[in-house]
Parts: sequence; structure tokens; C-alpha cells
Amino acid sequence: MAAAAGVVLLVAGCGSEGGADKAKGGGAPASGAATPAEQGAGTLDAAAVKKEIADAATTAGFTEKSGDDVPASLRSCMVSWSPDGKKATDSKQSFDATVAALVKEGWKETRTSDQPMSVIKSLDKSGWTVKASHHGKAGSLLVVSFIAVDNGPTCAKAFQEDLAKNKQ
Repeated sequence: MAAAAGVVLLVAGCGSEGGADKAKGGGAPASGAATPAEQGAGTLDAAAVKKEIADAATTAGFTEKSGDDVPASLRSCMVSWSPDGKKATDSKQSFDATVAALVKEGWKETRTSDQPMSVIKSLDKSGWTVKASHHGKAGSLLVVSFIAVDNGPTCAKAFQEDLAKNKQ
């Protein structure tokens, strides 16, 4: 479980503008303007984010793997949705269709890293960031995941506390 929180902190801070500061608890912009999470407060919660990811992914041909590796103390701050890539006819096509469906639902694609065997996309909506990743290929090591984190200061503090607790 500690690994899950650590990975999420690392993932949350990578690839999004200002994400590293938010993951460290410095989510308020220097200008004093409200953070995205404060601006969109109450518009999305973890259950709504999970439903949006699940709806987009299942429509694209994925089925969810069983098991939830999110620590109980962080369940209101993050969503981890991992598809069973073996059940999708073409995992990369299903991944791309899932991302496209999320964009259609109002998620804004903010960053993409596209390598020959690895794609990572960041999508933002209402103070949440989804890191969508597709690594490998069918028939070999294939890892597909959609990990969403609430970027607000309350969740940043919860992630820090979980990480500190599990460092012991």
C-alpha cells in the first residue's frame, strides 16, 4: 500500500504544470488565485471520477481487473482503475478510445509522452488529474492504468501523511 501512495505522489507530480508543487502541498498559486481544486470544489469526487473512467474504458472494450490497491485513508483523494488488457482485442486502440471518451466528457489533455512502447497522458478536470498510461504490448509485459488524484490541498496533505507513515 505504501508503494501505491508513493507511486501516486510521483505520478501526480510528473508531467503536469505545477503538479510537483501540488504533490508537496504547495497547491496555492503565488498570485493568491484559487487552485483548480478549490475552483471546482464539489463538482467531482472520487466516485464520480471512477465512474467516468470506468464508463469510458468499458465502452472502449476494457474490463476492470479486480482489486483496489488504494489505501483506505486515500480513497476520497485518488482512483486507480486498471483494465484487464488481455480481454481487450487491441489494448492500445482501447486505451486511445478511453482517452478520447474522457476528453469528450470534459477532461482536458494537458501533456503527452509518446515513446515506441510507452504512452502516458495527463488529463485534468475540476481539480483532478488522470495519468493514463499504456506500456508494453500484447503477448509480452503489458501494463495499462488510469490513476486519478485530487490536486487539492486537503488531499496533498493526506498523501504526505500516508507517505510519512509508511516510510517507517
